[in-house]
Amino acid sequence: MDSHPVGDSDSMGDSMRGALEVEPMPGYVDLITKASTVMYGALRDCSACGLELSRRTLLENAKITWIEIGLFFFCAFLWTQIRNRLTERLFKPLARWCNLQPKDAAKMPESAWKLVFYTMSWSYSTYLLFFTSYNFFHDPPSVFYDWKSGMSVPTDIAIAYLIQGSFYGHSIYATVYMDSWRKDSTVMVVHHVITLALISFSYAFRYHNVGVLVLFLHDINDIQLEFSKLNIYLKSRGGSYYLLNDILSNMGSVSFSITWFWFRLYWFPLKVLYATCVSSLQSVPNIPFYFFFNALLAALLLMNIYWFLFIVLFVVKVLKLKEVNDVREYEEEPKAAAGLLKRPQSEDNNDAGHQNSSHGKHVQNGLSKEKHL
Repeated sequence: MDSHPVGDSDSMGDSMRGALEVEPMPGYVDLITKASTVMYGALRDCSACGLELSRRTLLENAKITWIEIGLFFFCAFLWTQIRNRLTERLFKPLARWCNLQPKDAAKMPESAWKLVFYTMSWSYSTYLLFFTSYNFFHDPPSVFYDWKSGMSVPTDIAIAYLIQGSFYGHSIYATVYMDSWRKDSTVMVVHHVITLALISFSYAFRYHNVGVLVLFLHDINDIQLEFSKLNIYLKSRGGSYYLLNDILSNMGSVSFSITWFWFRLYWFPLKVLYATCVSSLQSVPNIPFYFFFNALLAALLLMNIYWFLFIVLFVVKVLKLKEVNDVREYEEEPKAAAGLLKRPQSEDNNDAGHQNSSHGKHVQNGLSKEKHL
């Protein structure tokens, strides 16, 4: 289904014209009609498509070294070690100092870790897109200008790819063995696998420009989600109610809901998918693995829509004046023990309204269900 990249004078002329004039962002109708027309035409013209051509295209265009692969595994291992150290030496002591409820103390380290990472990664993506010479956000078709097979990756973008790729390699392991298990955790594992595939293949095929844009449009929501969850945990600490944390959690939840739609369901399809489906073939006729990459991006969009349904449920729950929490989590009391931040028996008795102390059991890292993939 894929073919070799071929450069010609017409494509270079298109690139020059595009560099001088920024295309207006399309609407949903433009995306659907133009993308379907272009993709149908590309499929119709691909008479030699098949496994053999895909294999040959992969061998001729994918460029990645063993050193880069080694760095990926080393950094993925490093993220796991950093998370474990921060959890044991900072996040758990902080949870004890804040005197959180046991169920919240068990989940707090996960949210704190993700807030730290996504704040760092999104800040770096923001720097690349708005404080350097890259114009990918304002002119998405430019991500394919001057594309060449095996072209060198700028060091600043290569750093972003190493950080993000190794983190999602770590996240596949972490979702199964370290994080709280939720209703959407299986989808989360699939999401991490697809994201890692996109990062790896886009780097190997030198689609790194569009990759930076994809990362920027997705990481901001994770910051807001973990910020809101942390304030939910902190609003009922030490047996007292804290209005400030309640207000912050509500503000974070509202901004999370708005930006999820704006960044992932508005900008992502109209900026990224339009560029990869339509503009890519205009700049680079016969661009390699055109259908494969667009299929992965479309799957990412479908998962964004799937999670948006949880956001709708969350909004309905808030409108019904119920307690604000993560609707993805199981509501049954967990049966797993061991590993919870234990507190003195006297404190357990004082918190009888918050936990079922008659069983004397604790949660390990917020585990709510057995993990079945």
